[in-house]
Amino acid sequence: MTEAEQLPGSFFEDLYRRDNDPWNFATDPYEQHRYDVTITQLPRAAYARAFEPACSIGALTERLAARCESLVATDAAPTAVAEARRRCQRFRHVDISCGAVPSVWPAGRFDLIVLSELGYYFTPPALERLRDKVIDSLEPGGDLLAVHWRGTSTDHKLSGDEVHRILGDSPALQPLPAQSHVEDAFRLEAWRK
Repeated sequence: MTEAEQLPGSFFEDLYRRDNDPWNFATDPYEQHRYDVTITQLPRAAYARAFEPACSIGALTERLAARCESLVATDAAPTAVAEARRRCQRFRHVDISCGAVPSVWPAGRFDLIVLSELGYYFTPPALERLRDKVIDSLEPGGDLLAVHWRGTSTDHKLSGDEVHRILGDSPALQPLPAQSHVEDAFRLEAWRK
C-alpha cells in the first residue's frame, strides 16, 4: 500500500513526539464517552482473542482487556506503543507491538476486531483491502466493531460515515443492528462474519 492510499506511520509518530496524547484520548470527556459506548456495545460479554489495530496510547485497549482472554494491539507510532504498553502493563494477556496495518498483521484468527478511529486514514480501495483482511482474519461468527468520528479533518481521506458504508459493503459481514449507535459526533456499528 502506498502513502497515497493511507497516511504513513511517520505522520502519527511526529504527532506523538510533539504531544504524547495529541487527541486527548486519556482525558477528553468525548473520548471517555466514546469508549464507554464502545465497551457497552460489544456484541458479546467476552472474547477469546481480539485485535485492535491503531491502538494509539492504549486508552481503549485498557478497557477491552477486561473483555478478552487474549488481546493483540498494534500502532504505527513507536511513541504511542510505548505509552500503550505502560498503560496496559498489568495485563499479561495483552500484547502490544509496533506496526501499521495492513502491511503488519498478526498471525492467527480473532473472534473480535475493533477498528476505532482508523478507517478514514485510507482511500476507498485501500479500506476495502483492509476490510477484506479483517474478514479473512475473523473466525466464522467473529465480530467486527467499528467506531469513527463523524466530523471532518484535513488529514482524513474519508468521512466516518463513508468508512462504515465501505466496511458494511461485503456479503461476508452481517450487520448487528442492536449494536448500532449513532450520535452527531460518532458512529458505531458491528457486523458478524
